[in-house]
Amino acid sequence: MNDPISSELKRSSLIIAKIDPSKIREAADVIIEAVKKGGQVIFMGNGGSSADAQHIAAEFSGKYAFDRPAMAGVSLSNIAPVTAIGNDYSYDLVFQRQIEAVCRAGDIVVGLSTSGNSRNVLLAVEAAKRRGAYTISFTGEGGVLKGMVDLGIIIPTKETPRVQEGYLAACHTICGIVERELFGQKAVLIDRDDTIVEDVPYCNDPGKLRMLPGVPKAISKLKDAGYLVIMVTNQSGIARGILDEDTLESIHDRLMEEIEAGGGKIDDIFFCPHHPDQHCDCRKPEIGMGVAAILKHNINPKTSYMIGDKDKDIEFGKRLGMRTYLVTDRKTFADAVDDILGE
Repeated sequence: MNDPISSELKRSSLIIAKIDPSKIREAADVIIEAVKKGGQVIFMGNGGSSADAQHIAAEFSGKYAFDRPAMAGVSLSNIAPVTAIGNDYSYDLVFQRQIEAVCRAGDIVVGLSTSGNSRNVLLAVEAAKRRGAYTISFTGEGGVLKGMVDLGIIIPTKETPRVQEGYLAACHTICGIVERELFGQKAVLIDRDDTIVEDVPYCNDPGKLRMLPGVPKAISKLKDAGYLVIMVTNQSGIARGILDEDTLESIHDRLMEEIEAGGGKIDDIFFCPHHPDQHCDCRKPEIGMGVAAILKHNINPKTSYMIGDKDKDIEFGKRLGMRTYLVTDRKTFADAVDDILGE
């Protein structure tokens, strides 16, 4: 009985997964630059897209994931101007007239249209371009709108519900990027073994923990400089049956005590308990732990770092968009911290 439901949910998720991430990144970048310069982000659409325009504009003017200064998110879907202009002039002009009233050079104008052929959106985009705005569209595979704008983000389907689901997911992703990169926290993500403690393979005893020289003081320096310090560590010993999560917690309690005794503090710990053969999405260099940390702590990857002793740690950090430092026999964790603070 539930198979058709599962099939529809799967179809939606597969379409969303095919949206070009480089286009989402490009849209976020231009919005960030516009907001920095005092620009507005103006949204418009018809029907369900009208509601989506209001929804996303509210994420900008209110908040998306965390409290921060307001951004100028504007929706052209408010009922009074739409009905007034539609009644006095033409429904084709309901967005164009508002663009002529509020849009300025340097603003971002976003048109949402499942068909890509909504005439009132097309006319408004033309007006926005005349006024020097940067234009973005969210459409399905069809229509002319995507070819008119500076940046067209295509949801790869012609199914109206799937298109709307896709551009809501894409818009939410953009909201998160913009919010974090304008107002997020800076952080240093750190590996554990051979980065801040000696490597004891599959350590299952807090008494075997040995802090590397200078680590508590270095972490204290990071905290004084305003960085979150978050540990991300692969712990396949759990999957191998060598230790359990309670033992790991006791090891990390010991680690935290030693760091705090030296004046430092680790703000959070994320660990992957899986065996490499499980091919999970959280074992480094996969970025699951990093994404979880970013979302939980509202971290701006562009102002953040990853420190580790293995190539997979460096790959992990780079995939998250962070700058990276590799700990070696010649470059300690404390050295990496001094380099970060000296930049």
